[in-house]
Amino acid sequence: MNGSEIVISTDKKQLDIDYIHSFLVTSYWSAGIPKQAVEKSIQNSFCFGIYEARKQIGFARVITDFTTFAFLADVFIDEQQRGKGLGKKLVKAILGHQRLKGLKRWHLLTADAQGLYSHYGFAVPDDPSRHMERCRKPQY
Repeated sequence: MNGSEIVISTDKKQLDIDYIHSFLVTSYWSAGIPKQAVEKSIQNSFCFGIYEARKQIGFARVITDFTTFAFLADVFIDEQQRGKGLGKKLVKAILGHQRLKGLKRWHLLTADAQGLYSHYGFAVPDDPSRHMERCRKPQY
């Protein structure tokens, strides 16, 4: 990390929306998402930016009621910054954030990061038959 300080912030004013959109629009989970949809999702979520030397190098957002439930979404670290433990640092900061402590249930979806999240207690639901979802084509 070249001696630069890594900072994690929930200040939405610091978020680089163009950077976040440029990553999400090519991700497997948000391919093609319009910038306006990214902006709206950020407005309506509790967001975390991760920065090195004031440059954003990652992002995550939490959809929550701050009381009982949270859904962790859009977690990413810039490809050039991976392999340095920054994803772990970001997830640890999110799960340990004062406003999110004590929640009964956390959910997330991932196709390739089960190993990362399992370190923080995420697992396949005990009874998957109780979980349902409704999926449809986005109407951006």
